[in-house]
Amino acid sequence: MPSSRLLAESVIVAKEYFEKLTQLIVDLKIEEDVSSVIEIKHFFSGAALYVNGAVCASWSPCGLAFKLPNSEVSQLINAGEAIPLKYFEKGHIKKGYAAFENPDLENMNLWKTYLIRAIQLV
Repeated sequence: MPSSRLLAESVIVAKEYFEKLTQLIVDLKIEEDVSSVIEIKHFFSGAALYVNGAVCASWSPCGLAFKLPNSEVSQLINAGEAIPLKYFEKGHIKKGYAAFENPDLENMNLWKTYLIRAIQLV
C-alpha cells in the first residue's frame, strides 16, 4: 500500500493536470462546439475528459492524449508527432490514443481539432 506521502504527491500532481485540462477546455471554448455532456475528473496522477461518461482525452505526466481513429493514431506515431500512451512504465499501451509529451499551447487550433475529433469518436 502506498504511503500517505506518495498519495499526497499524487493528488498534487493530479490537481496540476486537472487544472491544465480544465483551462484548455475553457480556452478552446469546447462547450460552444459540442452538445454532449463533458466532464473532467481526476485519475491516477492526471485528469481525464469524459463525454457522456466515456474518456476521450487525458492530460497527465505522460502528456496530452486524445482518443482518435486507429489509423490517425498510427500516422501520428509513425511521423514522430505523437507517442503511444502508457500511464505506467511497465504498463500496457492504451490502444487508440495518441499522446503529445510536451504540447505546444501556442498551437491551440491543433488541440481543438483533436479534441473535437476525440469527442465525436465517443
